[in-house]
Amino acid sequence: MSGAATGEKIVIVGLGLIGGSMAKALKQNTDCRVLGVDIDEDVLLDACSCGAIDGKAGKEDLQTADVVYLCVYPREALAFARDFGPLLKEGCILTDACGVKGEIAAGMEALSGTGKYVFVGGHPMAGKELNGFAESTPGLFAGASYLLTPCGAPDWAVEKVRGLAEKMGFGRVVLTDPKHHDREIAFTSQTPHVLACAYVMSPRCREHQGFSAGSYRDVSRVADINGALWSRLFLMNREALLDELDELTQNITLFREAIAREDEYRLKELLQTAGEIKRRYH
Repeated sequence: MSGAATGEKIVIVGLGLIGGSMAKALKQNTDCRVLGVDIDEDVLLDACSCGAIDGKAGKEDLQTADVVYLCVYPREALAFARDFGPLLKEGCILTDACGVKGEIAAGMEALSGTGKYVFVGGHPMAGKELNGFAESTPGLFAGASYLLTPCGAPDWAVEKVRGLAEKMGFGRVVLTDPKHHDREIAFTSQTPHVLACAYVMSPRCREHQGFSAGSYRDVSRVADINGALWSRLFLMNREALLDELDELTQNITLFREAIAREDEYRLKELLQTAGEIKRRYH
């Protein structure tokens, strides 16, 4: 059982960059009826007027939904599952788009038995610097990875979420467990955000115009950050992120010591090692 049958009802909770892009991609590529939930009525109006959703989801829509996507902050996702999970019909798939999975998985496990839905953890690996529905686009996910943490869900539910991800344009669906997900995300996503923020805090950033090119853009790009969201994500993945930051600090120290000692041989060795790793695991 894969994808979604014609006429299935999908509710997207949170029509920001990710939720809005999901809505637009599903409307563009499937025959599903897509409804939205958002605390901002203006966003709902915008989403309706541009055709991203078929309408605002009410209580009765939650009771008849086939799939519900939680595209909100982690704690808000758990709160929604606690408050509205009991309304969902038997066999409804509840899935999220949160950037950490350990706390979400534990929270959903604690809520198991309070509803008849099936939970499948999800994390779309896509985004950009700007946020909000106005920045959403149906092409945001083209070729990107979609991470799934089944959390004990039956195969049919996992395959349905996989199928919907493929219809939205994701190029790869990766199954993993919450612990491994959070360990890898600490390296691939969270540490680069910390690095970018620390980098632009240099006084030289104020004077970079005319002196910067690709290297500056590449390193600083994600420093234009949503502080409210990312501070939560960092703290929810504290142990794994601290391990990666310790590793990064240690490696930076190796470079600093070689430069301070004017040890060209050691510096060349470090650069060659890094280059080889990058080429091998690009």
